[in-house]
Amino acid sequence: MDAPKNIVGPQVAALRNGYGWSQAKLAAVCQLAGWDVSRGVIARIEGQVKWVSDTELLQLAKALKVGVPELFPPRERKFFR
Repeated sequence: MDAPKNIVGPQVAALRNGYGWSQAKLAAVCQLAGWDVSRGVIARIEGQVKWVSDTELLQLAKALKVGVPELFPPRERKFFR
Protein backbone atom coordinates (compact mmCIF):
# COMPACT_ATOMS: atom_id res chain seq x y z
CA MET A 1 0.00 0.00 0.00
CA ASP A 2 1.19 3.52 -0.76
CA ALA A 3 1.79 5.98 2.05
CA PRO A 4 -1.39 7.79 3.18
CA LYS A 5 -2.01 11.08 1.38
CA ASN A 6 -3.67 12.64 4.45
CA ILE A 7 -4.00 12.00 8.18
CA VAL A 8 -7.49 13.43 8.61
CA GLY A 9 -9.45 10.77 6.73
CA PRO A 10 -10.18 8.44 9.65
CA GLN A 11 -11.27 11.34 11.85
CA VAL A 12 -13.52 12.72 9.11
CA ALA A 13 -15.13 9.27 8.86
CA ALA A 14 -15.54 9.03 12.64
CA LEU A 15 -17.14 12.48 12.87
CA ARG A 16 -19.41 11.74 9.93
CA ASN A 17 -20.46 8.44 11.44
CA GLY A 18 -21.08 10.21 14.75
CA TYR A 19 -23.77 12.22 12.98
CA GLY A 20 -25.15 9.07 11.40
CA TRP A 21 -24.43 10.52 7.96
CA SER A 22 -23.54 8.64 4.82
CA GLN A 23 -20.69 9.86 2.64
CA ALA A 24 -23.33 11.15 0.23
CA LYS A 25 -24.95 13.17 3.06
CA LEU A 26 -21.60 14.75 4.02
CA ALA A 27 -20.99 15.62 0.36
CA ALA A 28 -24.45 17.22 0.18
CA VAL A 29 -23.81 19.27 3.34
CA CYS A 30 -20.49 20.41 1.87
CA GLN A 31 -22.21 21.33 -1.39
CA LEU A 32 -24.79 23.42 0.46
CA ALA A 33 -21.87 25.23 2.13
CA GLY A 34 -20.38 26.04 -1.28
CA TRP A 35 -17.87 23.24 -1.88
CA ASP A 36 -18.65 21.26 -5.03
CA VAL A 37 -17.61 17.80 -3.84
CA SER A 38 -18.88 14.31 -4.59
CA ARG A 39 -19.39 11.23 -2.45
CA GLY A 40 -16.42 9.70 -4.24
CA VAL A 41 -14.13 12.50 -3.12
CA ILE A 42 -15.32 12.07 0.47
CA ALA A 43 -14.59 8.34 0.17
CA ARG A 44 -11.08 9.06 -1.14
CA ILE A 45 -10.43 11.50 1.71
CA GLU A 46 -11.64 9.02 4.31
CA GLY A 47 -9.61 6.25 2.66
CA GLN A 48 -6.53 8.48 2.82
CA VAL A 49 -5.93 8.22 -0.92
CA LYS A 50 -6.64 11.91 -1.63
CA TRP A 51 -4.49 14.80 -0.52
CA VAL A 52 -6.57 17.42 1.35
CA SER A 53 -5.90 21.12 0.82
CA ASP A 54 -6.16 23.76 3.51
CA THR A 55 -9.36 25.13 2.00
CA GLU A 56 -10.84 21.63 1.90
CA LEU A 57 -9.98 21.23 5.60
CA LEU A 58 -11.89 24.43 6.32
CA GLN A 59 -14.89 23.21 4.33
CA LEU A 60 -14.88 19.83 6.10
CA ALA A 61 -14.64 21.48 9.51
CA LYS A 62 -17.52 23.79 8.65
CA ALA A 63 -19.71 20.93 7.38
CA LEU A 64 -18.93 18.75 10.41
CA LYS A 65 -19.33 21.70 12.83
CA VAL A 66 -15.91 21.27 14.43
CA GLY A 67 -12.70 23.25 14.58
CA VAL A 68 -9.95 22.30 12.14
CA PRO A 69 -7.85 20.72 14.94
CA GLU A 70 -10.64 18.19 15.57
CA LEU A 71 -10.11 16.83 12.05
CA PHE A 72 -6.65 15.63 13.04
CA PRO A 73 -5.81 12.56 15.13
CA PRO A 74 -5.59 13.42 18.85
CA ARG A 75 -1.82 12.91 18.93
CA GLU A 76 -1.40 15.60 16.24
CA ARG A 77 -3.60 18.25 17.87
CA LYS A 78 -0.77 19.40 20.13
CA PHE A 79 0.62 21.31 17.14
CA PHE A 80 -2.38 23.64 17.21
CA ARG A 81 -1.67 25.00 20.69
